[in-house]
Amino acid sequence: MKRVVITGAGTINALGQNVPDTLAAMREGRCGIGPLEIADLDRLAIRIGGQVRDFDPMTFFNRQQLSLYDRFTQFTLVAAREALAQSGLVFTDELAARSGVILGNSGGGMNTLDENYRSVYEEGKNRVHPFVVPKLMNNAAASHVSMEFNLQGPSFTVSTACASSNHAMSQAFQMVHGGMSPAMITGGSESMLCFGGVKAWEGLRVMSKDACRPFSANRNGMVQGEGAAVFVFEELEHARKRGAEILAEVVGFAMSSDASDIVMPSKSGAARAIRGALVDAKLNTTDVGYINAHGTGTAANDKTESAAVADVFGAHADRLMISSTKSMHGHLIGGTGAVELLACIMAVRDGVIAPTIGYEEPDPECALDVVPNEAREAHVEVALSNAFAFGGLNAVLALRRF
Repeated sequence: MKRVVITGAGTINALGQNVPDTLAAMREGRCGIGPLEIADLDRLAIRIGGQVRDFDPMTFFNRQQLSLYDRFTQFTLVAAREALAQSGLVFTDELAARSGVILGNSGGGMNTLDENYRSVYEEGKNRVHPFVVPKLMNNAAASHVSMEFNLQGPSFTVSTACASSNHAMSQAFQMVHGGMSPAMITGGSESMLCFGGVKAWEGLRVMSKDACRPFSANRNGMVQGEGAAVFVFEELEHARKRGAEILAEVVGFAMSSDASDIVMPSKSGAARAIRGALVDAKLNTTDVGYINAHGTGTAANDKTESAAVADVFGAHADRLMISSTKSMHGHLIGGTGAVELLACIMAVRDGVIAPTIGYEEPDPECALDVVPNEAREAHVEVALSNAFAFGGLNAVLALRRF
């Protein structure tokens, strides 16, 4: 089996339009959540989100491209360009034929849907643009990344709600680990911050109107975000031969299904995924120094995740650092695990632990070191990234310092 390393990273999200700006915001504990700037805001009860601001698509794409690119595809390509530029990989010949792209996404072209439903139902138009379908389909971003970078190998999209990115990155890891592909482009994206997207989430009654406060006793719900993060997963020897900079090593993953409830999380399901990632990576519980939590800021999720961590790690749970960066960039649904992997890379590579901001009151049911409000410097050898989705779908990735 091949060792798998990360040789490139790119992102655009509410904290920054590239990796350096995003990591700087995480170090500073800066909040990217604020008032939404979308149509029909007055008809929404929820009016905040982790929105990507001051983004001009024309800076990155021409008009012909934008006729095919929904906002989530735009974000994906911006992040992919940064990741590929850092990695230095150019896909030609056999490398192109064997390398591919696996991305996570949940909502697809939600902005395109919203715009065209408005056009048909509100404005009474009887025709829509001929590219609406290829623009809104969930695999659009993966397809356009494969075309832009000549990735001719396995390419597809994984859609498992909030675990989409972690499931996608797990599959990319497995393909490189098993020798099927020397390199895979992977990560995830989402852009659901439009009237229809927010209105649908309002119906669940899990959204906060003022802030995301994971693990804090006074938390009152999640806050949506948008954006993308993309990575280059590569065989270690392939990366070494070309002298690539290595950001971290991907050492294991596991997936599980609660098989119990469509929205309520299960401690046993989450614990099985965490434990499985440790087994796959051949790690002991005491090897782990940091966990990037799913940490949505809802009452049920935070206490269930805390209980699962305590169940798996036992006494070591008291020595673990666990934080939720959703408190800063919001919950990107299908793209969230990808942005959160940046915090794991920062932990093992730079020794900086991103904080859980907005933490105000200890909750005895979340009695863990949640790195409240301020980043922390600490040596970390191994970090885990948790993702637990509606439908009871869990995916956990393990990274190691390289």
